[in-house]
Amino acid sequence: MKLMRLIFIGFALSCFTTAAFAQSENNIQNTTTYKAEVFGSAASGSNTPFWMVSNRYGVVPLDANNGYLNAAVFHNQKFGKGFYWEAGLDLIGAMPRNRNIFIQQAFAEIGYKSMLLKIGSKEDYNSLWDRNLSSGDLVQSANARPIPEIKISMPQFTIIPGTKGWMQVKGDFAVGRSFDTDYLKDFTGMYTGKEQIYIKNVLWHHKSIFIQIKDTRNNFPLSATIGVQHFAQWGGTSTDPKIGVQPHSLKDFIRVVCGSKGGDDATISDQVNVLGSHYGSYDFKLSFTKKDWALHAYHQHYFNDKSGMIFNNGTDGLYGIQIDLPKLPWLRKIVTEYVLTRDQTGPMHFIDFDHNKYSGIGGGNDDYYNNLEYLTGLSYFNRGIGSPLIVSPEYNDGKLGFTNNRIKDWHIGAEGDISTQVSYRVLFTVMNGWGTSYQPFRNKKDGTSCLVDISYTHPHLTGWTFTGSVAADTGTMVGKGIGFSFSVAKRGILKVWK
Repeated sequence: MKLMRLIFIGFALSCFTTAAFAQSENNIQNTTTYKAEVFGSAASGSNTPFWMVSNRYGVVPLDANNGYLNAAVFHNQKFGKGFYWEAGLDLIGAMPRNRNIFIQQAFAEIGYKSMLLKIGSKEDYNSLWDRNLSSGDLVQSANARPIPEIKISMPQFTIIPGTKGWMQVKGDFAVGRSFDTDYLKDFTGMYTGKEQIYIKNVLWHHKSIFIQIKDTRNNFPLSATIGVQHFAQWGGTSTDPKIGVQPHSLKDFIRVVCGSKGGDDATISDQVNVLGSHYGSYDFKLSFTKKDWALHAYHQHYFNDKSGMIFNNGTDGLYGIQIDLPKLPWLRKIVTEYVLTRDQTGPMHFIDFDHNKYSGIGGGNDDYYNNLEYLTGLSYFNRGIGSPLIVSPEYNDGKLGFTNNRIKDWHIGAEGDISTQVSYRVLFTVMNGWGTSYQPFRNKKDGTSCLVDISYTHPHLTGWTFTGSVAADTGTMVGKGIGFSFSVAKRGILKVWK
């Protein structure tokens, strides 16, 4: 794919910008901090309600009546001129679960000015959409556990020299590996149908670049952002010995980065199309920001292949509006979104056809998040890496892949403060699903899912947060049920370094 080559070149050029950036507000310089949390939930159905599970980095188990203990320590320190480093270790003990104790985050980072090199698994959030209120980024949301990876990035928008502060850039480039083989073996053992062949120890690659046009002096209220994201699965070893080890050489990695066809050692499908399984999006955001309010309108156009890259999949994607009201405590922010994935460049796919007789590129049945070789699809530990609205394979009772990727959903989220110590968050989603193009549902599935979070911080208990939640699902999409949860979290500083 020529476009993928341009994306890579554009990101490489962006890495030469040298302007400094402000680090995340959550990172307190030259400190060692800790986090401890206890969580428990109960539900009337067999599953924990949808929004109590989704967009939680895969921490909350899907099975109802669960709980977890979480303990983490992080370090952040500057050194030299413009250098800094960070490290973290985050452990979770949860039940019921495939493995009750696991490492959620384990990473080390070293940065210089705008550039950052990371090794390990970390709960990064790269999307332009609101972390707490959005239904989720279609390519990489906060829905699944973080994949261990090596990543070089420019995590914050950084001024491009020579633009007088009007143009900024951010992006990343990473390669990682899945460690969910034992889980997949147990999961597929539940399936009573034909034995499922899948690829274990999958390698991952993702990259992104975002360009923002904004007056950094805040004299002009209008700003615009455009970006491209690319995700790919490749390598690994098939559980079918006749297929075996998939191509994973340096040359193959370059093919994956550039979206090129596989070599002679690749499967027939990868020789005809591209090596590996690829996903991506074009992201657009327009913002109007004033002192007392801000309005953001955005669109994410999703693609699985070339037909989607050239917009042959119609209006598929995410559409959203966000309103920020910082001067209105009881309603600080509200988000409304519409997600549509029904077109998929038509219901059928034709690799070979008479181009003289039939117009078009021959695509169709893009089958979002699925792939014929990588049957686990865009998931990690069977939790979808993209939008949770395309319901994760974890719901499938042992069958791999996404069984419902043709959806039309409406979503709304809001947050605010009831008092100086009490805050809330509300999510409500209307879901509609038609299955996949090749395996449609006999009857359309639908339903609603909602969540209400109430958080309390005591003025004399520094660092303590108490959160109670109630969530409910209706209809046939993810089942019916109501659930309650309660968590107690403590965050604080272990040591300040001078």
